[in-house]
This record gives sequence, structure tokens and C-alpha cells, in this order.
Amino acid sequence: MADIIHLLPDNIANQIAAGEVIQRPASAVKELLENAVDAGATEVKLIIQDAGKQLIQVIDNGKGMSETDARMSFERHATSKIRNIDDLFHIRTMGFRGEALASIAAVAQVELKTKRADDETGTYLEIENSVVKLQEPVAATNGTSIAMKNLFFNVPARRNFLKSNAAEMRHIIDEFMRVALSFPNIFFSLTNNGTQIFHLEKGSLKQRIVQVMGQHYNARLVTVQEKTDYLNIYGFVGKPDTAKKTRGDQYFFVNNRFIRSAYLNHAVMSAFKEMIPADSFPLYALFIDLDPAQVDINVHPTKQEIKFEDEKIVYAFVQAAVKHALAQFSITPTLEFDLDPTIQQLDALNKPFTEDQQQAARSSDLAKNFSQRGQAHFINPSDKAELKHWKDFFDKDGTPPPMEGGGERPATGYGQKEEKFESLLDKLKKQEGVGDYVPPAQNYTTFAKQLVDDNALLFQLHSSYIVAPTARGFMLIHQQLAHERILYERFAAATVGKSIPAQRSLFPVTLQLSAADAVLLMELAGDLNQLGYLIEPFGTNAFVVQGTPADVSTGNEKLAIENLLEQYKHFSSDLKFSRREKLIRSLAWQQAIKPGTSLSLDEMRGLTTDLFKCAQPNVTASGNPTYIEFKKDYLEQLFKR
Repeated sequence: MADIIHLLPDNIANQIAAGEVIQRPASAVKELLENAVDAGATEVKLIIQDAGKQLIQVIDNGKGMSETDARMSFERHATSKIRNIDDLFHIRTMGFRGEALASIAAVAQVELKTKRADDETGTYLEIENSVVKLQEPVAATNGTSIAMKNLFFNVPARRNFLKSNAAEMRHIIDEFMRVALSFPNIFFSLTNNGTQIFHLEKGSLKQRIVQVMGQHYNARLVTVQEKTDYLNIYGFVGKPDTAKKTRGDQYFFVNNRFIRSAYLNHAVMSAFKEMIPADSFPLYALFIDLDPAQVDINVHPTKQEIKFEDEKIVYAFVQAAVKHALAQFSITPTLEFDLDPTIQQLDALNKPFTEDQQQAARSSDLAKNFSQRGQAHFINPSDKAELKHWKDFFDKDGTPPPMEGGGERPATGYGQKEEKFESLLDKLKKQEGVGDYVPPAQNYTTFAKQLVDDNALLFQLHSSYIVAPTARGFMLIHQQLAHERILYERFAAATVGKSIPAQRSLFPVTLQLSAADAVLLMELAGDLNQLGYLIEPFGTNAFVVQGTPADVSTGNEKLAIENLLEQYKHFSSDLKFSRREKLIRSLAWQQAIKPGTSLSLDEMRGLTTDLFKCAQPNVTASGNPTYIEFKKDYLEQLFKR
């Protein structure tokens, strides 16, 4: 029989390797940026077209390559970083395997220009499907420019699995931000389809964090700095009020390499315990420097997962460093010297304190009490402060006296006259005679009409639940979940039919977002327009909110959209939802009335009526029950009747 095992051709082997290293355009961006950093560049420019599907180009002013090195760099496992096995355990560079350029050349059309400072001319290479198409000398500036065109042109199945341009662009921005945060001493820029998104000048780590994440973090960062013989930890964590519902702004770097570590993340979360809500995530950018021999970075093709020789020690140091930083913050909070402009306009600052005003202040009873030694606790009695005994307010039979001039005392509570508890029980007992109970599953509208129109008593419990009597028991309605179901069906109908009318703002609000959030908002703009949000681009990463749905109160437009984006990102990890589904669920959660909100009787009636008009009133879109029914038989069993 013939032998069946044979070696793969180089181009097929390279494509298989590329499947591990180059999963999407962002993967190529990461590899090319890290190569530029390793080349000693002080300026790195990233140029993107069509979310990286058409072009990814990185231009740096690093040391460049010779003609031979330029050609060799596209061979598999060709590297300048490793000579023997010991070098593998002392790596401080970003790349070392020699797989990146070979993998890129296997799935894209690559053009390379490179020149060393000592060379008169540079080298130009064209490579396609791992085959060198052209190699020639060229005039070039010092450094390297590598352009990667038509990603996955020869693997159409892989190209079809790519997400939308907006989704792929968000991944590119994430990778760009990670490398930019690692090296604040290097200039970085990112240009997408001719528009510059990032222009990051060299500076300190805090300046780079503020440049990348937003100016509003400038006064909301706490310094982390701990030095030990084993490792050093430095960086910043956000104050507790910066915690969000998503994990977006969380970065760990080991020897300047971005890593993912659920174990170390737990260390930070435990340091924030009881300072932030359980479902919130703090901001942090923490750098761990330790001997490369104590860490193995060669455990994953993307090098984002690593292993520590003793991870328990690292965990303890991270937890202690963050706790120490937060403790210092709480004891000696940072002073803010930027005064609110409105404070400067107060009369106390603008107008003089005249002699008459000073004399009036000195002669006041309050000033006298505090000016006399030991008399600060003393308060002059006043006839106005004396109150009659509260029982005198009522007559002997326990009812309040009539109002002066006759007439009834106004209604209280839920808009009904005050009554004794016994009469309330009588009414509840009378509910049994209303007629046959119609289960909501059979006829929601009829049930709701019976519940609301027949003088049924509705009560609010703990400002979170609505208690509604029924023909044979009562229902406990969760006001937030019920409102979520109502809004969800309203928004779902708007996305496929008539859009929700927008309420135009008299004074449009300008919204400045981070680059990643700006890309996300552009992706959602069309659907948001259907839902009553009129949002227009207004420069780089800025938008103008021209109108919002009537439910959004004036002055809260900015907060509403920021919360919407956060909630949308909270859903984005679940692949089974479409973009539109995530959006309407996010809006329903954001605009629903929250627990702790007091409702009037009319508001409770309206909410209950709208709930039972829904196509599926018993559960929210995520499957949580909107109400629980307690039947009379079950209640009697509880009391062993």
C-alpha cells in the first residue's frame, strides 16, 4: 500500500498557522503595532480602510530592515529575538515567534517598504499568498511601512465570517488602545477612512489614559504604586463612582504586554468589595513588572494568556496594592481646584458684606448662642416650636376633626378617603363576588378591565411592587419588570412599523464620547432614529442630540445615551441577539421605572392596564416574571385553613 502521510505545501501550512494568529483584522493590527514597537519606533501611525478588510497599514520610524532581513521576515519562524532555548524564558520584546508576518502574507496581499538609517536606498516587497511577487530597491524614509490589503482574499469562507464594519472597527480600536496604553512614551495615531480618530502625543501614563478613555477621568483616577523585591505594580484605578456595568475599561499588563487574567481581575474586584455594587466593574490600568523567568508567555498564539510561576503571590500583591491605593484615597482625597462656574456667581462671592449685614448677623440668636462659651447646645424656646399633643388632633372616636369652614378633608394615600383597616378587609372580602375569574393567559384585556375598572384597590409595596386584588386572591406585580415588558413591545413595534415621535430639544446637547463608543453610536444611529432619538455627528467622536423620546426628561439626554451605550455593551457578549434586539432591550431596561419610585393610584392603574394589553404580559423579554399570582386556596393553605 502507498504511504499516506506527507508534508503540507508551505502556502497551506501558512494558512493553517494564520488561522491561529490572524482571526480578524484586529489580530493583524495587534501584530503589526507590536512589530513597530519592537523596532524601536518613537512614532507609529495606523491607517485603516473598510474596517481593515480593504487596508491595514502601519508606518513607523524604527530602525528598519536590510534587504535580506526584509525578505527573511516573511518566512515562518524567522525571528531576531531567540537564539537558544534559554532566550525563550527571558523575553522582553512583544513578538518573538516569527509567525505574524508569515501568517499575514498567507491570507492577504502585502506591500513592504523599509530602510535603515545607514542604507542609501530601502527595500520594496510585494507578497501574495506567501509568494514574493516583486522585490526591488526603492527610495524610502527611515523605518518601515507595511500595508496589508484585501484580508482573506484567498479564503472567502473566512472573510464571510467577519462581522459588520462597525463591529470589526471596535475590535481594531480595542487592540490599538491596548498597545497605546502600554507605551505612553511613543506617539500613536489612528486614521479610519481618511478621518483621524486618535492622535496620542507622548506623555505620562496618566495623560495617555485620559487621552484614550476620556477627559472626564482626569480627576477620577487613583494612583497605584507598590515596589517589592519580587515584582513592581504601578498604574491607576478609577474611583468607585467610575464603576460601570461592563468590563470595557479594564487593562492588565505584564512587562508591558496586555494580558487577560480572570484570576488577577478577581484580586482587583475583591479590593473594591463593598465599595461598588456587586454587578459593577471598576476601571483599572495596572502594570506588573517582574523577572521574565517568573512568567511563561508562550502558552497561547496571541500571547494574551500567560502563566505565572507563583500566581498566588502575584494575586496577593495586586490585591494589597489596590487596597492600599483606595485606602489612601479615602483618607486623603485629592483636592479639586477647578471650581464649579455657578459658585462664582453666588451673591456671597460677588456682593460685599456690608456693615449693616455684619451687625445683623452678630445680633442674631444663632450667633449669640455660638459666641457664648459652652452655649452652642442651647436653643431659645419659642412658642411657635411648641406643638399640641398629637392625640388632640383627633376626636375621641379616632377621626380627624372637620376642616375650618366646613368641607371634607382632602383625599390621602391613593386618592381615596381615609378609612379604617376593618373596612378595607370588608372590601377585599367583597371582591369574591365579582364573578368568575378569567385567567390572564386566556383573556388579558378582559382581566385587566376587571382589575382596573371595577374599583379594585391597588397598593404599592416598598415603592417597588403593586398589589392588585383579583377574584380569587391577589397579584404581586413588579413595577420595573412590568414596565420593561410594556416598553419592549412598544419599541419592537416601532422598529418594524411607525417610528416613535421625537421631542426636539430647544437647546441641543453636545455629546463627546470615546472613540470606541463613537463607533458604536454611529452603528446604532439608524435604529435609534426609529426609536425617537435624533442624533447627528458633530466632529471627531462628538455628536449633537437634536431630539429624544418624550419619556426622556429635558437635561438628561446625555446621561440617557451614555447609559444606553453601557447597557448595550452589557448585552453585546450574547451572540444570539441581533443588534436591534440588544438595542430595544437596552432601551427598555434604561427607561423602565426603577424600584424605589412612588406611584400614584392613576399611575398604578395605567401601568397595570398597559401590562395586560401586551402580547405576552407575564414575562419580560429576558424571561423574568412580571407578576406572581397568589390564589385564595394557596393563601388558606398557608394558614392551615
